[in-house]
Formats: sequence, C-alpha cells, structure tokens
Amino acid sequence: MTRGTEGHVRGARRGRRRHAVALALTTALALVTGGAVAGSADAASVCAGRPKKTVKFATGEVRVYKSRAYACVTAVAAGPGKRRPMAVTIQPRGGLPVTDSGRYTRRAGPVTVHALNRCVRVSGKVDGKGARTGWILC
Repeated sequence: MTRGTEGHVRGARRGRRRHAVALALTTALALVTGGAVAGSADAASVCAGRPKKTVKFATGEVRVYKSRAYACVTAVAAGPGKRRPMAVTIQPRGGLPVTDSGRYTRRAGPVTVHALNRCVRVSGKVDGKGARTGWILC
C-alpha cells in the first residue's frame, strides 16, 4: 500500500468505530427513557399486542390485549391513590386461570396466557367492585 491509501483505511476504521459508539449510546438512551418515544401511548402499555377490549366498572376497568399467540390483561384503577385490594384473572379455554392479586395503587397485572386459536375469559376487581366477561377473542 502507498502511504495515502493506508491513511484512508485507518480513517475509515475510525469512522466505523465512531458510528458503532454512537449507535450503542443511542440504543442505551432509548432503553433508559423507555423506548423510542417516551410518553407515547405505546410506551404506557404494559402488555404486548393490540388493545382488544376494555370493560369499565365503578372503580376502574379491565383492559384486554391480544398479540398473535398471547392474550394479556390488566385491571386499572379509575383514580390512582392509596393501596387497595386489586385482582385480575385470565383463563384460556381448556386451560387453568392465571391471577395477579394484591394491594396496589394503580394496576393489577399484567397477566399473560398463550391463546393462539383459543378464547379467553377475564375478570378484574378494584376495591371490591369488578367486572367479568364471557368467552371473548374467539
């Protein structure tokens, strides 16, 4: 190699390294801030998939999400505040129910089950009041 091309090769390597470092920093920043656009509706969702059904009741609501193979559910309080009893349950047809319950300030769940080509039924409670569905997402 001539002296001129050797310097060009070093410069190209340096440029690739800088690009790799910049990409790593951008990725780390996105992970720290909660995704590509912090504060968007997608960033607020704790379940994977698309929202499919919302069942409202006096003290909150049950939100159901569906991806291709999974169904996910959360129970969300109407007004966040002090800790209170909350519970959310999802059951795939032919399977056992999965529950998350406890004393929470804002949300019970998420609870996810495998639901590829299966119906599910869900229920949720916030502070003693709640709602349930029949078989949905069939």
